[in-house]
Order: sequence, then structure tokens, then C-alpha cells
Amino acid sequence: MITGILLLLLAYVAGSFPSGLIIGKTFYHVDLRDYGSHNIGATNAYRVLGKAAGAAVLLLDTSKGVLGVYLGQWSGVCFPEYMTYTMIAGGLLAIAGHSCSLFLKFKGGKGVATGLGVILYLAPQETLIVFLIWAVIVMITRFVSLGSIVAALFVPITMYLFGEPAAIVVFGVIAALFVIIRHKDNIIRLLQGKELKVKRINKN
Repeated sequence: MITGILLLLLAYVAGSFPSGLIIGKTFYHVDLRDYGSHNIGATNAYRVLGKAAGAAVLLLDTSKGVLGVYLGQWSGVCFPEYMTYTMIAGGLLAIAGHSCSLFLKFKGGKGVATGLGVILYLAPQETLIVFLIWAVIVMITRFVSLGSIVAALFVPITMYLFGEPAAIVVFGVIAALFVIIRHKDNIIRLLQGKELKVKRINKN
């Protein structure tokens, strides 16, 4: 039992790893919190540092979500009848870690990429559909925040349509609400026409 709890705590710690901040400071000597949207996620990493940095941050942040569910699955070995719930818990803790990082005084990113990793592990078919929805919206509007919000709304819908267990669908609802709440400032800026588009910026 103690091992299972420790594994879930490890999912939060893993989620807390500030990928964007580490990559920015280590390889570019730039603190992402000082530029663009001041966020440490993949979008701002691309905006401030370029494609390679953006892709690296996206990969690492997505991997945190996958790792969180994996650790939750191993935690479920201690509670086999509750494995689905421990997997979901591991994923949620990874998202919470990314957004309220242990290493950043409980601040962090929006949780979209980490959430992508979670649903990729829990519901891979739905992930493909949701990612395509996100990609189309971003391609048309150039607003990553809008794509993320709309894609988040489709997560529980596609999970329900694909007949996922009720617990997975409920997770989808919780994750969607979390993403939307974390984007409340972006929603205000979108309505005001002040939201930043996904394009490179001049740091000077």
C-alpha cells in the first residue's frame, strides 16, 4: 500500500519537472517567464526559442503525462481492483504537477501537453481525433489557446462516443474543465482581440 502511494506521489513530482524552464535556461540562457506569454509551455518555447525548443518541450511535457499514468498503473498493482482509478489518479497528479510545480513555488503551465500524454495512454484513438481538431483550429486561426480549449471540450465527448468506462469519461470531463479554467485569461484576451498568435517574437 505504501509503495502504491509513493508511486502516485512520484507521478506528481515527475509532472512538476519544469521542462520549458530547464531547456530555456540550459541551452538558450533564456527564462521563458520573461518573454511572450510568460508561460513555460511548448507554445511559448516555440514563440521565444524556436521550433527545436518548442518540439523538445512538447515531447517532454507530453511524456510527463504518459509517465504519470504508467506510475499510476504500477500503483494499481497494489490495488488491482482499482487500477483504472489509480491510472487516472497518476495522470491527474502529473497534470497537477505541471500546472502547480513543486519546483516553481506551485506555479506552472496550462497542462495541455501533459494532459495530451495522459489521454494518449488512457484513450489513444480519441487522442488522435482530439489532436486533429486542435491542429485544424490552430492552422486556421493561429491561436493555440483556442485550439486547446475546443480540443479539451471534445475529450469527454469522444471518450463517451467510443464507449470508454465511466471513470475514464469522468476524467475527461475533469481534465476538460481544468484546461478551460487554466485558460481563463486567454479566453478574456481572445474576446478582447488581444491574444497572442503562434508566431516567433523578437526578444529584443
